[in-house]
Amino acid sequence: MDERLVAFERLLNIMDDLRAKCPWDQKQTMETLRHLTIEETYELSDAILKGDKNEIKKEIGDILLHLVFYSKIGSETNDFNITDVINSLCEKMIFRHPHIYGDVKVTDADNVIQNWEKLKQKEGNKGALSGVPNSMPSLLKALRIQDKARAIGFDWEDPSQVWEKVQEELAELQEEVNANHQEKLEQEFGDVFFALINYARFLKVNPEDALEKTNKKFISRFNYMEQKILAQGKALADCSLAEMDLFWNEAKKFEN
Repeated sequence: MDERLVAFERLLNIMDDLRAKCPWDQKQTMETLRHLTIEETYELSDAILKGDKNEIKKEIGDILLHLVFYSKIGSETNDFNITDVINSLCEKMIFRHPHIYGDVKVTDADNVIQNWEKLKQKEGNKGALSGVPNSMPSLLKALRIQDKARAIGFDWEDPSQVWEKVQEELAELQEEVNANHQEKLEQEFGDVFFALINYARFLKVNPEDALEKTNKKFISRFNYMEQKILAQGKALADCSLAEMDLFWNEAKKFEN
């Protein structure tokens, strides 16, 4: 038997055992697992950004366990089982890849994405922006909205146009700052963020990855600065901004 099938059957059997014998696993529902699944997804994301292949393997396994767990719970209520889940996925993939399983011709990856979005709309008579989860983090949601709009042809033609839009939104934000219109600042900040995410997309930069890498860079520099100050027997609160800047700049030099 294919070793992949052997490994998957082993996992399914372990899931059956856990559900039948483990007090913790017996108590779980889809609702109690939900937040844990989200946490595992973020842990996979962290591992990918670190480039830690062994950690990526482990986190993929954790997510796979959750998917099997949901399927096991579904089977207990006769709503669906792992076979239904896999077959449904296979049918969807075949339907959405007519350039592989049909006679549709594509020229590049962009062509594939455009066909994908059109086929998704046919499946349930859905709107072009359907399928973007309401609970998705706002930065990623903006990126997905823009991707979906692009797939049906609603997009800028050139990166320079998008950069002009960024500058336009920044100017509008500054106008509200100068006028001290506090109630409008949130809206203008949102417009700036949306335009910047759009520009990142045109530059083929993933804005979520870019921001997270900057977050990690800030944390690394801040921790370095804090450790250096503590080593002098001081607390951060007792230091001047000039003292903190000294170690901050030192941390930047080490990075380079």
